[in-house]
Amino acid sequence: MRKVGIVMGSDSDLPVIEKAVKILKELEIPFEAHVYSAHRTPEQARSFALNARENGFGVILAAAGMAAHLAGAIAANTTLPVIGIPCRGPALDGMDALLSTVQMPSGIPVAAVGIGNGANAALLAAEILAVEDADLAVRLTAKRKADTEAVLKKDAGIMERL
Repeated sequence: MRKVGIVMGSDSDLPVIEKAVKILKELEIPFEAHVYSAHRTPEQARSFALNARENGFGVILAAAGMAAHLAGAIAANTTLPVIGIPCRGPALDGMDALLSTVQMPSGIPVAAVGIGNGANAALLAAEILAVEDADLAVRLTAKRKADTEAVLKKDAGIMERL
């Protein structure tokens, strides 16, 4: 099975990444995580992206706030799918990161999830990997079923609370 690569622009993005890691572990997907900044460690970020396919990665998650150039910088240096996770920042509560992540120029695609939504990024990565991994597809289907059952259990109990 191919691994999921995780890069975050700063260790302040770790709470968002922890949500992704929880899902990856639950689905038994191997991953590797790094702090690489598009601006402060551009050579390391570029090297990671250039060598990602050869190093066994199938999808890369890139979390960053504010200018959020990390996902685009990674995508510019690989043809693997890159999923950007915009993170909240001090000025615009993540809207700046969201716009930086989704407004990529033609030819360098970056998928994006909602602000701070590491869980959905991990699920999207799993779905991409499951295209070629039948066992992972089964685990994803089981997770979806368990999530549905959890909501229905809450639905059944709501009248008791009201």
